[in-house]
Amino acid sequence: MSKRIYALDVLRGVPIAIMLLLDAPPDNLFDILEHSPWEGLTVPDVALPAFAFAMGTSAAISFSRREPTTRRIFKRVAVMFAVGVLLNVWFKLTPCVFGEVTFGQFFDNLTTHFRPFGVIQRLALTYALAVFVVQVCRREVGILIAAFALLILSSAGFHLYAFENPFDEAHNLSSAVDMLIPGANHIYTPTHDPEGLYGTLSATASVLFGFLAGRVLIDNASTRDKIFLLATAGVALLIAGGLWTNFDIVSKKLWTAPFTLINAGGDLLLLALLMKVLDGSSTAKKFSRPFGALGTNPLFFFVANNVVVATLFYLPSPSEGLSLFNWLYQNTTAGFVSTEVGATLFCVLWLLMWLPVAEIFYRRNIVVKL
Repeated sequence: MSKRIYALDVLRGVPIAIMLLLDAPPDNLFDILEHSPWEGLTVPDVALPAFAFAMGTSAAISFSRREPTTRRIFKRVAVMFAVGVLLNVWFKLTPCVFGEVTFGQFFDNLTTHFRPFGVIQRLALTYALAVFVVQVCRREVGILIAAFALLILSSAGFHLYAFENPFDEAHNLSSAVDMLIPGANHIYTPTHDPEGLYGTLSATASVLFGFLAGRVLIDNASTRDKIFLLATAGVALLIAGGLWTNFDIVSKKLWTAPFTLINAGGDLLLLALLMKVLDGSSTAKKFSRPFGALGTNPLFFFVANNVVVATLFYLPSPSEGLSLFNWLYQNTTAGFVSTEVGATLFCVLWLLMWLPVAEIFYRRNIVVKL
């Protein structure tokens, strides 16, 4: 573990902890803990962009040691995308395994309504595009310009496609692209896919901002200077994102330009704060240990959580008509104080269940790479 940058592990662990906490709520949560319906920014909305940012930071550090070959890059992208696709297959296969649908219905559903995109697929595509940009631009200024160029291109596309109301939920460029690729029957909702192709443009900028942060981490400057530079850049991106809201909405489902900038600015500030707090403080490292442990195997825990949740939703329980997942909720925290409090408490317990597993992996230095 000594060769790892601990603050970066913690930074990766934070969004994974948010995903484990809030990806499968058993009931209604407080609004701030639910994904924003279309416009706005809530706690779960920051998880994926934070992970994309951290992925870029990790890539910069990895490339400084040994720049990967084109074959290795394509192999990683292909493996990540395939894992995401297999996860989507598991969601459809699970009811078949437990007798809810027949194999014939499973194959029919798979061919007519299979969704090829998802969280890991978006990470794979943004990684591929970001690596291409980095290999072309090389220098920090060029990478920064490329990141803003992607945001400008994304924003301009929305406005040119629907000048009067570019971010209308029923009529926008991102949804139009979704209807073409992969098509209306293969997206997350009837109107759009939150991890669709068009959002990959601005999402790649999140990875590039993370890559630039990684360049700061590997610089020979003092820790104090690195913290100052990261914090200053974070404030600058937050201001830029705030100014951009005069033109575009903040939307996770569309991954708009201000959404990208505000999240990247927050991620830079968080990284600077972690470097400051964790530098030489054994107490801070002790309290941050769960996040550091999760951050060493982020994609593994994301995939494992989704597989377990999908399985529990179809496993039978002692109560007829209730899945095992819902039965566990009904017989633990359901209705405690209120629906929102009970559901939130169950989510906390669910997250805590994963922490011992993460600690075992961390102590045994088990790192599952995708």
